[in-house]
Amino acid sequence: MQDAPEPSISGPETGSSASPVHPLITRRRSLAKAVSWRVVGSLDTLLLSFLLITYLGPMFGLEHSPREAMGAASLIALTEVATKMVLYYLHERFWEWNRWGTELLGTRRRESYRRSTTKTATWRVLASLDTTLLAWLFTGSVATALSIGGLEVATKLVLYFFHERVWANIGYGIVAGAPAARVANDPLDARLSESAAS
Repeated sequence: MQDAPEPSISGPETGSSASPVHPLITRRRSLAKAVSWRVVGSLDTLLLSFLLITYLGPMFGLEHSPREAMGAASLIALTEVATKMVLYYLHERFWEWNRWGTELLGTRRRESYRRSTTKTATWRVLASLDTTLLAWLFTGSVATALSIGGLEVATKLVLYFFHERVWANIGYGIVAGAPAARVANDPLDARLSESAAS
């Protein structure tokens, strides 16, 4: 006999204001997502920055050798590893706090396409501003910085959406049950909780 699917537990799809048990998302999951996205995102920034500095830079009066272009692109990409790891982690924790568009299916949490799309848009605005500022800092050209930041909007919207959809199907770091289960199953969360208590 087939079990009936569980109703959505939050978001506009629910008609009830009941507060069912929501699976907890560990900090470890947020950190793993931040690292995996940073690898994808920094490689994209490195490639885009190099191509735009090399081929569009001369249009804006910036003449760079390929070596200089790679140096500037590398500085942008490496610096954003630090800035965006922090920004992404905070963005991820905010979206864990805001449970709109999620539902519990057994012991797994499912995110709606609307939630993934909204997370994609909010992250892209924040991240593109960061990249644009870094590109301006390292190239000295507002036009080049805007070109890098503008083009990455398109490439990273697509990459981030698929990154979110992949992670929506990974159960790592999702704990169904009470906060005690989270602490027992995630030593990182346990240490952080102990530190906060003291």
